[in-house]
Amino acid sequence: MLRKTLLFFVLLVVFIIAVLLLSDRYVNTTAKNHLHSHIASIPSAKVGLVLGTSKYVKSGQENLYFRYRIDAAVKLYKAGKIEKILVSGDNRHHSYNEPRDMQQSLIKAGVPKQNIVLDYAGLRTLDSMHRVKFVFGQEEVIVISQKFHNERAVVIAQSIDLKAHAYNAKDVAANYGIKTKIREKFARTKLVLDLLFNKQPKFLGEKEVI
Repeated sequence: MLRKTLLFFVLLVVFIIAVLLLSDRYVNTTAKNHLHSHIASIPSAKVGLVLGTSKYVKSGQENLYFRYRIDAAVKLYKAGKIEKILVSGDNRHHSYNEPRDMQQSLIKAGVPKQNIVLDYAGLRTLDSMHRVKFVFGQEEVIVISQKFHNERAVVIAQSIDLKAHAYNAKDVAANYGIKTKIREKFARTKLVLDLLFNKQPKFLGEKEVI
């Protein structure tokens, strides 16, 4: 009995690892031709979509993922690659408001308020990508986040026939983002399952065409 239990456990671990690796490979392969690390190489689009994250980490220090995404969006805007910036994130309660924090940081960096659009229902990357097409009326978008996140966003975009190029914001040091990178491996498997089962965003609502 013990031997069978151990064998089952080993096979289960092998299966989980295989699924994680295959999901990771699928996302990497599908997205690779749509990622850009240099402004000069990325096509222009009306809207740049900044994917949300918290402005501060639990310790109260600045979240570098947040800062680098804002920096990337500002660079694209000032280079004339995008006309409007859609900031999409979670707004779970008054003291936690990703879109508002991104808006304030963009304004501080010199982006006019009238060129920033807030999406308060970007609860997940899947929600943000669906909403940019079906709520904000865009058929083409530049996604702005770190490379690992952009890859997942581009795969979602392709699943809904949304033309998406992604600009890779500066990544963080390996020791800073280790927990995020581990979570990302599981997020990719969750993405594959979402696509297989045609997962829909939590909120859509009325159109707000940009």
